[in-house]
Amino acid sequence: MDTLVIRADEQEALPLAMDTLKSGNIVSFPTDTVYGLAADPFNISAIIKLFESKGREYNKAIAILVGSLEQVDLIAERFTDNAKILVKKFWPGGLTVIVPKRKDIPDLLSSNQSIGIRMPNHPVALELLKKYGPLATTSANLSGGPNPLNANDVYMQLNTRIPLILDGGNCPGGIPSTVVNCTIDELQILRAGAISEAELEQTLSDKG
Repeated sequence: MDTLVIRADEQEALPLAMDTLKSGNIVSFPTDTVYGLAADPFNISAIIKLFESKGREYNKAIAILVGSLEQVDLIAERFTDNAKILVKKFWPGGLTVIVPKRKDIPDLLSSNQSIGIRMPNHPVALELLKKYGPLATTSANLSGGPNPLNANDVYMQLNTRIPLILDGGNCPGGIPSTVVNCTIDELQILRAGAISEAELEQTLSDKG
């Protein structure tokens, strides 16, 4: 069956996305970088669909997007002082923090004891996340394919592979999030990105 594309501002778009996720299926929606592909992070069969829909290798970790700071408690075993300081400054936005994960987070999302969490700065993504809860999210493309910057990009790569795309217009693309290891006390950047090391260091020193 062809993938349904619905404008994100249509009245039925959000309820349809919620129902799709609750039924263990996959939804694509815009974020502040590229279009994302999301599944319920506590549903093993949904996570498997997430990997299979884009042909992603199972040994690659998948981050979790949240819509509020309160949702972090559903994912993280603990949130270090550095993590709290950094997300207060840079969320929503281009910062992914690696934190110790709760024991009920499936190993399919991350085979070790930590997981990446981010709050995207996009109204469609935030509305869905606030209403549904945290979502395991990866880019909405075939593995190794071009980054999807609009709903048509997603459709061209994933038609028939996923049931629903929320069309929220064009995404800015560009620089990925900065990934910071917050399982340790010192600042460790695992991937350079939207937020510079100098900005991170300044934020932590201001609170020191």
